[in-house]
Amino acid sequence: MDAPSPDSPERLPSSPPQRADYESTPLTRPEYISAIVHLYRGELHRANAWRLRLDQTTNWAVLTAAGVLTYSFGDGHPSPWSIIAGLAIVTLFLFIEARRFRFADVWRSRVRMIEENFYGPILRRDPVSPAAQWGTFVATDLFRPRFKMSATTALRTRLLRNYLPMYAVLAVAFALKVGTQPTTAHSWLEVRERLGGEGIVPWWAPLSVLGAFAAGCLALIVFGRRTSSYDLDDWTFELDDEIKNGAERDL
Repeated sequence: MDAPSPDSPERLPSSPPQRADYESTPLTRPEYISAIVHLYRGELHRANAWRLRLDQTTNWAVLTAAGVLTYSFGDGHPSPWSIIAGLAIVTLFLFIEARRFRFADVWRSRVRMIEENFYGPILRRDPVSPAAQWGTFVATDLFRPRFKMSATTALRTRLLRNYLPMYAVLAVAFALKVGTQPTTAHSWLEVRERLGGEGIVPWWAPLSVLGAFAAGCLALIVFGRRTSSYDLDDWTFELDDEIKNGAERDL
């Protein structure tokens, strides 16, 4: 009897591919340790890569500030508005760096979670993790990655760590530019003329811009949320939120 052709209806359908079943074959201790080691190396590499991106953004801001100062105090006596333009460009770099800092914190938090709850207990020869559900935290974050800090927190952190000194240097340079270029000002009238840019803009316009900017930075520092001193606080909030959303979907 001839065998049925591939297109024959008598051919039995192929069985669906079986999915990996880790529950029926539990991981051994060496397999678990090897998996954690490789996970740690990957997360550490990505954390270092984002850290280098943060340094690049800071370098761009420093070079921009230096270039603006060189141009403003160079020959030709440019307007003090050039320093305000430099301030705006440096602020743009601050926002870029804050965004990168949020991404870097995602990988850094995972690295710290593994270090504190896996390598830490091994090094002190006490294999008991400080956080009992740390594996669940990391697994949940792998399935649904989320930022551990808000945008305002990231802005506040990078402002205090790197950008506040640059802003201070630019503010002092603005005052020196108005008061000493091209010659030393001897009256408030001379200062107003230089601020006004020879009648192009009102004299109070640059002061208003600088004042509003300083007030915004002060409000961010005073009222902005600080970074948590204990990383597990942010992880617990994320896990609780994840469980609550899962329960609502089940309903």
